[in-house]
Amino acid sequence: MTSQTLASTLEGFLSGSSNAVVIEDGSVVFDLGQAKYSISGESNKCLLHLWSPERNVVRRVLDVENKGETLRVTVQRMGQARPTKLEICRERDPRTSSAKRAARVCYQRVLERVLHKTFPDLTIAQLSTSMDLEKSFGPVYARGLVKRGQSGFAVLGVNRQELQSSVDAALTFGILWLDVCRQAHAGKLVVEGLKLFVPDGCSAVVRERMARLNPTAAKWQLYELEERGEDLKRLEVSDQGNISTRLVHCPDETEIHTRFSAPVALVKALMPEVEVGIVSPAEVSFRCHGLEFARARLSAKPGNFRSAPEIVFGAGPSERVLEGTNFAHFERLIRSIGEVRHAEGPGESRWWRLHPERWLESLVVKNIGALDDQLDPRWCYSQVPAFSASDRAMIDVLVSNREGRLAVVELKADEDIHLPLQAVDYWSRVASHHARGEFQKFGYFAGREPSPQKPLLIMVAPALHVHPATDTVLRYVSPEIEWVLLGIDERWRKDLKVVFRKRPEKALLRTAV
Repeated sequence: MTSQTLASTLEGFLSGSSNAVVIEDGSVVFDLGQAKYSISGESNKCLLHLWSPERNVVRRVLDVENKGETLRVTVQRMGQARPTKLEICRERDPRTSSAKRAARVCYQRVLERVLHKTFPDLTIAQLSTSMDLEKSFGPVYARGLVKRGQSGFAVLGVNRQELQSSVDAALTFGILWLDVCRQAHAGKLVVEGLKLFVPDGCSAVVRERMARLNPTAAKWQLYELEERGEDLKRLEVSDQGNISTRLVHCPDETEIHTRFSAPVALVKALMPEVEVGIVSPAEVSFRCHGLEFARARLSAKPGNFRSAPEIVFGAGPSERVLEGTNFAHFERLIRSIGEVRHAEGPGESRWWRLHPERWLESLVVKNIGALDDQLDPRWCYSQVPAFSASDRAMIDVLVSNREGRLAVVELKADEDIHLPLQAVDYWSRVASHHARGEFQKFGYFAGREPSPQKPLLIMVAPALHVHPATDTVLRYVSPEIEWVLLGIDERWRKDLKVVFRKRPEKALLRTAV
């Protein structure tokens, strides 16, 4: 294949694969739902450039082979002669249905043997991976019940071959399964708590979230299972003060706007209402109601030791550098987005439907008082990076109320069963940084002395798109977390208005006996 043919094949596959993953050496290295790419087919070389906040790689493409939903790419790393392989998978889990089913059946047997060996005094009710859509259970998790006399524990496990996101989500489904077991056995059996089994080395997120559950509502037990040797290790989850997370410095907005004054002026001339977001001291983002369509970044120029701003554009994972030859494409992109991405725009348009949570976030940041008139718009930050040992997360909105108490705002524009525990996860990070005084140290809330109180947690979703399981999960959250669930009007693009508020004292809590 020629370099142009290779580039064309890659472009064709990736253009319809915005949520694909790139696998190298058996591991997912890029998620194109968040990462970016560019392809060059010039100078008799096809180069694939992939980058994200965590890594940046360039590979020379030698060959491609299309295998249905997977593109197998033979590549050469810079400075190495021996070719290697990349796989670009449209499906995040590329296994066949039969392979997934076989792995889950095998795991179910392993888990049953481990339960018999580790808890010989407990009787095991039949484990199952059957579908139960009414109660939100799928085949990913093996679930069951162990009992002795009139007491028992709900059991839920997930195998190593599932995606890390499924492992991280196991606690949500574990709580729901515990609640189902309690309802099914009410008056006959006391279901004391949950025994949750995750693969060895994959428990960081689950452990941090479990530490924020109510210990009087249930007994929470977390285990790592090494499936091949069938070795089991119980983890301590009571330590809430040792969260592995780090904060980035709050950028100097005035200095950054000065540095990027020329690109900002250019884009504002084409779209006066553009939102300019600061990504880092070396990069700014241009958005239309939360939809990013371009960035300006510092780039080293050939023959010059100084960096100068350049604009890259594209409203998806594919980006290209703005040049004179493609300026007309840039103008068309901005015009096509601006014409439809507004409250009265056509709902069937791709530009209107993309990234609704970012749209909601942009409205909340502009009008934080619409959620609560006690929130102070002078100290409101969006997309605050909070790194942990296992991931890089962005806190949707971090704000202070008028008394100086911090508040974490987690937003969902669509129904999401994981809203409560994702929000708890971000609350934990903010609480940890706040306790160490790092927000002031890193330049946040300048001129405001934050209250020593623990942060508030505010969860926001359209009223008709709050998942039915949300109330159940929130009943098990630790009382140390003061939370409020806000349901907003479904027409939030036109008018951001709260239609209901729900607080912990209005939720009934089933406690362990």
